[in-house]
Amino acid sequence: MSIWFPYLVTDWYRVRHRELANKPLVFTIKEHGRVIITATNKEAEKQGIGAGMAAADAKAIVPSLQVVDDIPGQAERLLRAIGEWCIRYTPSAAIDMPDGLLLDISGCAHLWGGEQQYLNDIIVKLRSRGYDLSAAIADTPGMAWAAARFGHNPIVEPWCSVAALLPMPPAALRLDPIILARLQKLGFRSINSFIGIKRSALRRRFGEGLLLRLDQALGKEPEVIIPLQHITPYEERLPCLEPIRTAGGIEIAIQKLLEALCKRLKGEEKGMRAAILKCYRVDSRITQVEIATHIASRNIAHLFKLFELKIPGIEPALGIELFVLEATKVEDIVAGQESLWMAENCGLGDTDLAELLDRIAGKVGADTICRFLPQEHYWPERSIKTTRSLAETPATDWRTSRPRPTNLLARPEPIEVTVPVPDYPPMLFIYKKQLHQIKKADGPERIEREWWLEAGELRDYYTVEDEEGKRYWLFRSGRYSGEQQAQWFIHGFFA
Repeated sequence: MSIWFPYLVTDWYRVRHRELANKPLVFTIKEHGRVIITATNKEAEKQGIGAGMAAADAKAIVPSLQVVDDIPGQAERLLRAIGEWCIRYTPSAAIDMPDGLLLDISGCAHLWGGEQQYLNDIIVKLRSRGYDLSAAIADTPGMAWAAARFGHNPIVEPWCSVAALLPMPPAALRLDPIILARLQKLGFRSINSFIGIKRSALRRRFGEGLLLRLDQALGKEPEVIIPLQHITPYEERLPCLEPIRTAGGIEIAIQKLLEALCKRLKGEEKGMRAAILKCYRVDSRITQVEIATHIASRNIAHLFKLFELKIPGIEPALGIELFVLEATKVEDIVAGQESLWMAENCGLGDTDLAELLDRIAGKVGADTICRFLPQEHYWPERSIKTTRSLAETPATDWRTSRPRPTNLLARPEPIEVTVPVPDYPPMLFIYKKQLHQIKKADGPERIEREWWLEAGELRDYYTVEDEEGKRYWLFRSGRYSGEQQAQWFIHGFFA
């Protein structure tokens, strides 16, 4: 969607000075000893006053003309403020200097019942704030820009883009004034009058810019808009069909937003440490509350209780029309093993668990069942021990600061590798006569041999991923030496 404000700064000034309603008004700036008009309102424009005209000449034409000194940067500030207000309609709103906005409304219009209702809602609310504007929706930024300023239909369907563009003047293509003047001089009054000319001839006469703008309007060349705010990676939005004014309604909104956001965090093995709930009210004000946790969490019930304490501080006023939940700080959560049973008195000492293991052992043999416990050793082969006792407690916690393979080989097995630089991870390796091309690698992680137990070389471990997405734990034995080739081994497989 393109939104055009033909009288942006004068509308803003008139809203703040009601006594100037229906009076011709201009903004001026001093330039090379002359006072030049930079902006006009509709009343002044109807009487032949336009930007670039000398203020003295305009005064001679309209003696009652109201002249106000221009405020540098005011147009950009106004567009930024209006663009941030439009974020309630789409997360991607961009400034289109000097007098417009561009909104990427992909996937947003259906929340308002369709494109026509979506467009009408924005236009009505902005006009109620005193701004004269024109807006249009199309499948490309260039076509929407042209339709908002020169079109007759505010919604241009994709299959109608060419037909809608052809009768428009060349200015609809956002061309440089020099190119526009050249087209005017040659008698090209509409896009239809030159679109049939060979591209090579147009390029030779008017440059690449004309063809680029034409292709962008018709969707043959991509055009990226730069939003005012980067889309927050962890954010959920909940628009309301009716304004929410009760605490119960706010609780339901928070619950739905937490469910959606925590589902995504769980899929990425992350949790939130801080979050902000922004409530966009009908009166254009935003009220917000924040929470924070000591550790990363995606526990919906716990997070809801934190927000529940903040609900009394939310003032809905005439009602809240949009809720936005943003996780401002997110951290990784190491997924621990979840309980395989849900009894109230569960645990390793539970009789039911012991009886279950007895039945399994009776079918497959007791030697096939063992329990793994961590040991206080850095050397991988000695960092894990097995036990058959359910009562034995571990001497230390499992190390979670570094990734460890699900399947650790009892003994590392030699492999052949190709390494671009001696201290770099390998580019490929051969294991059991099978070649593995390495696409990703992480490391090295150096593990020194426990010299008080045995002598030997240190190891530099790498976590690598091959072209099939399978991950392996490889290491180089010993420091690199130019005298002899280093030996490489595979030590484990990740799930």
